[in-house]
Amino acid sequence: MAEPKNEDFLDDIEQAEAEEHALANEEISDTDAEIETLRAERDALQDKFMRALADAENARKRSDKDRREAENYGGSKLARDMLPVYDNMKRALEAATEEQKQVSAALLEGVELTMRELLNVFSRHGITRISPEVGDRFDPQQHEAMFEAPLPGTKAGDIIQVSTEGFMLHDRILRPAQVGVSSNHG
Repeated sequence: MAEPKNEDFLDDIEQAEAEEHALANEEISDTDAEIETLRAERDALQDKFMRALADAENARKRSDKDRREAENYGGSKLARDMLPVYDNMKRALEAATEEQKQVSAALLEGVELTMRELLNVFSRHGITRISPEVGDRFDPQQHEAMFEAPLPGTKAGDIIQVSTEGFMLHDRILRPAQVGVSSNHG
C-alpha cells in the first residue's frame, strides 16, 4: 500500500488559507476604498454646505445694508427736488423791502412759517443745511466753488461769497453749498 503524501495535503491547506486570506484582504481593501470614497464625498458635501452657508450669510448682510440704504437715502430724489422750493422761499423773504414787510406782514409771516415747517420736515428726514459763512475755509467735500477772485484782506481758499446753501442727507451731499473763493496768494 502506498502512503498518502502529507505534503500535498498541507500544500492544499496552505493554498486554501492563502486564497481565503487574499479574499479577505481584497474585501478589506474594497471596504477601505469605499470608506475613502465616502469620506471624500462627505468632505466635498461639507465644503459645499459651508460655502452655501457663507453665501447665505453674505446675502443676508448685503440685503440688510441695502434695506438700510433704501430707508436712509430712498427719498433723496424727492429731497433734491424740494431744495429749489426752499431756495425760492428764502429769496422771497430776502427780497421783501421794509415797506413791503409792513404792508404784507401776514403774507410774509405765512411764508416764514411755511419755510420753517419745510426745514422741520427736512430735519425729521435727516436733511441738514450746509451754511458756510464769509471767511470760512473752502471745503471741497461740502462746497462748490462758483468763481475765484482776489479780494484784499483774505487768504487763498477763504470763502468770500455764499451764493446758495448746500444740503446733506445723513452723511451724503444732496447739493454742495455754492460759494465764491478768494484766490489771493499773500
